Amino acid sequence: MQHPTFTTTSTIALALSAALATGCDTMGPRERGTAVGAGGGAAAGAVIGAVTGGRAGTGAVIGGAIGAIAGNLWSKRQEDRRVAMERATRGTGVEVTRTADNQLKINVPNDISFDTNSYLIKPELRGVLDPFASSLSGDPATIVSIVGHTDSTGSAAINNPLSVDRAQSVRDYLVARGLPATRVETSGRGDREPLADNATETGRARNRRVEIFLREPG
Repeated sequence: MQHPTFTTTSTIALALSAALATGCDTMGPRERGTAVGAGGGAAAGAVIGAVTGGRAGTGAVIGGAIGAIAGNLWSKRQEDRRVAMERATRGTGVEVTRTADNQLKINVPNDISFDTNSYLIKPELRGVLDPFASSLSGDPATIVSIVGHTDSTGSAAINNPLSVDRAQSVRDYLVARGLPATRVETSGRGDREPLADNATETGRARNRRVEIFLREPG
């Protein structure tokens, strides 16, 4: 029996990978990582099988299994962190979510983070940052981005540097607990990215916040 040529095998495998990626639109982040990884692994396995004279179908299956594990590694790690942070911050008003680009986002409201016009960390915020820092132990690849926000009360000359100072206070706290400073980015947005209407006290309270994002370089 004639074995498939390298070109034919690789074309089939790449088509499989593309089909899996297209189907990912209906999947969650964790399942999407598994499917894309499986498709890429299958393509690689099929090509390897053809080049080495082995059975291309078997190579695709083996490659797919390996790729599924690799593709799911990031999503599982992030999901474990998300669950742990939700548990640690339950009842505090902190929001722990996954962004569309698979970053872990922690939204910390101002009432547990900083006093008005201050960038000194409140004790309540330490209860959020301590487990977050612990979750990064032994994980050298992740990048943390900290963004400070204010409400519209006061001028930009006050709000802009205050939002930066708050982000840097969070960075300094995490660095003091072992997170390398080279893995932390900070920025301040002042009142330029409100979540709610600044015309009400409730809205202003929502807008005074610190957001922490965690991502792994692709």
